[in-house]
Amino acid sequence: MSRMHSTAAAGFSNRDGIETEQLQKLRSLLAALIPGNAFYTQKLRAAGIGPEIESLAGFCELAPFTQKKELIEDQRHNPPYGTDLTYPLERYSRFCQTSATTGKPMHWLDTRESWNWMLDSWDRVFEAAGVTARDRVFFAFSFGPFLGFWTAFEAAARLGCLCIPGGGMRSSARLHAILATGATVLCCTPTYAVRLAEVAAEEKMDLSASKVRCILVAGEPGGSIPATRAHIEKLWPGAKVADHHGMTETGPVSYGCARVPGVLHIIESAFIAEVIDPQTGRPITPGGTGELVLTNLGRTGSPLLRYRTGDIVQRAAEARCECGTYDLALPGGILGRTDDMLVVRGVNVYPSAVEDVLRAHEGIAEYRVEVHSTRALQELSLQIEPTAGYPDPGGLAQRLEAALHRAFALRIPVTPVPGGSLPRFEMKARRWVHR
Repeated sequence: MSRMHSTAAAGFSNRDGIETEQLQKLRSLLAALIPGNAFYTQKLRAAGIGPEIESLAGFCELAPFTQKKELIEDQRHNPPYGTDLTYPLERYSRFCQTSATTGKPMHWLDTRESWNWMLDSWDRVFEAAGVTARDRVFFAFSFGPFLGFWTAFEAAARLGCLCIPGGGMRSSARLHAILATGATVLCCTPTYAVRLAEVAAEEKMDLSASKVRCILVAGEPGGSIPATRAHIEKLWPGAKVADHHGMTETGPVSYGCARVPGVLHIIESAFIAEVIDPQTGRPITPGGTGELVLTNLGRTGSPLLRYRTGDIVQRAAEARCECGTYDLALPGGILGRTDDMLVVRGVNVYPSAVEDVLRAHEGIAEYRVEVHSTRALQELSLQIEPTAGYPDPGGLAQRLEAALHRAFALRIPVTPVPGGSLPRFEMKARRWVHR
């Protein structure tokens, strides 16, 4: 039996089965961490937690959260890797670092066993997206020190796919390679899928001749935003968008639901997931929205316990999804981040909600949102770059202003700008600018 099929067979017919397995894995993890992992031994002993923990509820009640700032401070005081290491340094064979979009990059080390645990999670991501050994997978990444590139590539190679690296290429060269190799799966950010289509149009390349049938995206919420997903699928005829998400600190976390578009499922064989109120830290009831908290169950060499990811998600109201799984479902995927939400004249505004409005309109090549803060008040304005040859940029701006007003009951000015004046992004887009 292949590794992927064994992963699929690990599903459970109810929540009790998932939680029983999670508790067993948690006890094994805690036994490995105490006393080897200095970072967590101190935290766990102070909370009175040991490998004999009686229940998941007890663990979530007693164990303190892990905050990103703690990890950054730990690495600053114990350079270069900090103390969240369970084994001697000689056991570690992989180095990665975070993208540092919200501060100084963190270094992350993995043992061979922890690395393979993450590849197993990637098996689930590929399976849900319908990727098999028959596929040719093009990775449109620069292959820097970020974990997602390497784990995705190695998991696809282990699955038996023909893996095509796209590092060190310009966008036009990547497009030619996608067509020449007959790639059937494209891995990139949602923004870059749009950018590749824009370059194809500029160079008169016909993407309907592409064999790409699946665009597997991550790094941004776009894959679970209905309008963005539809926009990408229109630009790439015959291709379907599959979403997932993860972080360098956690590894792959979720996979896109094969039955319900726009839903992410947590890989609960690998993680204990909680959704909490960001202000109080208390659990959110099913159907509510809050911050995702994760405990990994197999990255023993560099673990995270009750890690506050900063990701805002909605917890599904029903335990069982239409696809049949009991893995925690997140309708809408990652809705935003705790540090992304803006309050504009009393209205909560997430970047993903703004993108959903914009991508529902034809004629937008790129956009930028400017946040103006004065005397503790915040206002938004948008710049849009129309697609080449768009006949009525001013009318498009007016229609967008009306659509934004309907969505948020806010008057947000929209200004068209000349073609090529807004930046393009290969990795995570940075479209929101604070003035």
